Amino acid sequence: MIDLRSDTLSQPTPEMLATILSAPLGDDDRTHALGRGEDPTVNALEDMAAHLTGKEAAVLVPSGTMGNTAAVLAQVRPGSALLVDEQQHLMLSEPYLFDDAFGRMVARTYRHEADGAPVLGDIECALAAGGIDLICVENTLNFAGGAPLSAASLSAVAKLAHAAGVRVHMDGARIFNAAVALGVDVATLCQPVDTVMFCLSKGLSAPVGSLVCGDQKTVLRVRCARKALGGAMRQAGIIAAPGIFALTHLVDRLAEDHEHARICADAIASLKRTPIVGTVSTNIVVIDPRPLGVDAARYCELAAERGLLIKPVMGTLVRLVFYRGITADDARAAARVLADIEASLG
Repeated sequence: MIDLRSDTLSQPTPEMLATILSAPLGDDDRTHALGRGEDPTVNALEDMAAHLTGKEAAVLVPSGTMGNTAAVLAQVRPGSALLVDEQQHLMLSEPYLFDDAFGRMVARTYRHEADGAPVLGDIECALAAGGIDLICVENTLNFAGGAPLSAASLSAVAKLAHAAGVRVHMDGARIFNAAVALGVDVATLCQPVDTVMFCLSKGLSAPVGSLVCGDQKTVLRVRCARKALGGAMRQAGIIAAPGIFALTHLVDRLAEDHEHARICADAIASLKRTPIVGTVSTNIVVIDPRPLGVDAARYCELAAERGLLIKPVMGTLVRLVFYRGITADDARAAARVLADIEASLG
């Protein structure tokens, strides 16, 4: 089987796993100044993350879901109004902040352009109407085909937000994919926003972990939210050591995943009834199976019967995600499966 359901399926390298054996460890929840713990490897990873994103501080969390949730809770109160992209992962796939039994946040939405950039007019109108407590952006924009948001686009959003006294949080789960695709460093993309979360366990291939980065005061509140959510850890250096390896050695190779996604997309482009959503710029390809007369779930079943695992998204679309371990030949084989499905559906 070729499994393109998500880049969370990436496996750590042997060299990455070896770092666990020699990592110095301590109790990350035995905190001292600035809420930091005693695990030196965790502290080293957090310092590295803060440096790479150009922020004052960072905190390690077990997952991206916890990272986004803690980052928002650190900046606004339950019941606040969040302005989010209408296809934002934080709202559609991990909507705990908007759960009446938990975050009780209110979601207000803005649209995005074909290239993933937020529609500034929507944001301007929402801010003018008042009541917005935090703006959230996603980079890359997952369900829009992994579209990378440029520094100029992010700066335009932040300018509007900050003029209205509103902060900006970026779900940067795949921010390194965005940086590689755009040919800029991660700090450039993070500079306009107040806080950013990024994942180690997707294309970067680490087994566990995400980082939330921002100013020192906010990150201290994120640490408190992490504790409340059950995210405080003990000898978490066994998580941090692979993360340090990933950030040191595996960022540039993300370009390979982007190339494999383009190989697949170029082959799919010749199909007449399997349209691609958006422009493939990173490691995600989203297709629309509706012109074939089948829904997304049935389409994925047909693919699985042919040896390809893919995933429905947004109810009507299908996503293919490329990551380390998926080869160019796999990308071509995946495209052949999609061609066979189209042919079989007449």
